[in-house]
Amino acid sequence: MDERKRDSMVAYLRRRMAEVGIELDDLAAAIAEDQVRQKTARYRSATGETWSGDGEMPQWLKQAISAGQSMDHFAVALASQSVPETRSKVDWREDPFAGSRLAAAPTSHRDL
Repeated sequence: MDERKRDSMVAYLRRRMAEVGIELDDLAAAIAEDQVRQKTARYRSATGETWSGDGEMPQWLKQAISAGQSMDHFAVALASQSVPETRSKVDWREDPFAGSRLAAAPTSHRDL
């Protein structure tokens, strides 16, 4: 994002925060709360939904398990270990097939 777009977005967000009455301290507290909640998450979906393992299992996890997926697949500790740190980051925002069955093709087919 270029600097002009960034500055425009920051100005817009500040104006909207002032209109609604949100202070920077409120925003910082909300971000800190989200970070604590994410650290305590034991399971995370591909869309970022989390579950600590306490209480009733969330619907997204129930559906994944009933579709044949293992709970271990969603474990936060396993997810962080499965991706090597040297792997380059991929920007999927411009990929027209991201999230589709075409993007989930086996690795051997992608290399052709």
